[in-house]
Amino acid sequence: MMVARVWRKHGLQPHRIERYMASNDPDFEKKAADIIGLYLNPPAHAAVFSVDDSIQALDRKDPVLPLSPGRAERHGFEYFRHGTLSLYAAFNTKTGEVLGKTTARHTSAEFVAFLTDIVIDQPRGKEIHVIADNQSAHKSRPVTDFLAVHPKVHLHFTPTYSSGQEQEHRRSLSCCPISHQQRGPVAD
Repeated sequence: MMVARVWRKHGLQPHRIERYMASNDPDFEKKAADIIGLYLNPPAHAAVFSVDDSIQALDRKDPVLPLSPGRAERHGFEYFRHGTLSLYAAFNTKTGEVLGKTTARHTSAEFVAFLTDIVIDQPRGKEIHVIADNQSAHKSRPVTDFLAVHPKVHLHFTPTYSSGQEQEHRRSLSCCPISHQQRGPVAD
C-alpha cells in the first residue's frame, strides 16, 4: 500500500505507457512531403487514393475495462486469432468514396487485381495516384509490370516505419464505410 501512496503523491502512473517508433527511412522527408502534398494539393484532374489492406480478426481473452475519470482504458494483451482476411480499401481523397474488395490472401496478384479495379472505376485516361504502405506485395515485379502498362497510375509509398503517418493513413480509411461498389467475395 505504501508504494501506491508514493506514486499518487508524486503523480506517477507507471501503468500508463505510450508507444512510439521513429522511422529510420533515409527518404522520410521526401516521402512524407510527397504524400502530404497529395492530400493538401492534389494534382488537377487526377484521382488520389489512399489504399490500405490486410486486417486480422482478433478477440481479446479478457474484457476491456472502460475509461473512467483519472483512469485510462485498460485491456489485457492476450487475444484469440480468428484468422486473417485481406481487405483492400481505396479512399478517394477528393470525393470521399471508398472502393473495397476482400480476398483470402495478400499477394501481389491480388494487389494488381485491386489496382485494375481502381483503373476500371475511373474515367479512361485519368491520372491516378495511389498512396500505399511498404509491403513487399506493393513493390513486386507484377506491380512494376502493371505500372509499365498503365503509365497514368503512380504509386506513392509511406516512409518505412512511419507509424504515425501510417496510422493517419489507416484512420482516413476506417472512418468511411465501403461503398456499394464493393467487389470480391465477402467473408462469412
